[in-house]
Amino acid sequence: MGPTIKSMKTALCLAAAMTVSSIALADPVTRYTDPAMENANLPFSQAVKVGDMLYLSGQIGNIPGTLELAPGGMEGQARQTMNNIKTVLEANGASFANVTKCLVMLSDMEQWADFNKVYVTYFEPGKFPARSAFGANGLALGGALEVECEAYLGE
Repeated sequence: MGPTIKSMKTALCLAAAMTVSSIALADPVTRYTDPAMENANLPFSQAVKVGDMLYLSGQIGNIPGTLELAPGGMEGQARQTMNNIKTVLEANGASFANVTKCLVMLSDMEQWADFNKVYVTYFEPGKFPARSAFGANGLALGGALEVECEAYLGE
């Protein structure tokens, strides 16, 4: 004999209560902006944490606390970009070892190799995140590149 209507209602109520309580216990969304950049009044957070995931906004090669790009062309801006990412990761309890995905935007795809020379030095050999890259026209502040990352903070 199948379940009674009363037992089905009880099961549905229990399932609903469990769903509501798991939503209530879910990690809140937290936002981070480096204190050095707060005075820039930019319309975005540098990172947003949801559960065990950390989503970083695109970083460019600006000198921290300023809207000035680092000198040295692609290599100088690439190094500064990666250092800016490192700062945001570390402020959120992470490192490049936690990075699972990067999106790379280059103003000139012919500088792909110059970017990669710098990029690979921030990761353990052979332990690179998934990555997409494309050429882009008109990056912020006229920069040579922008890199956006996601990191997993769980164990």
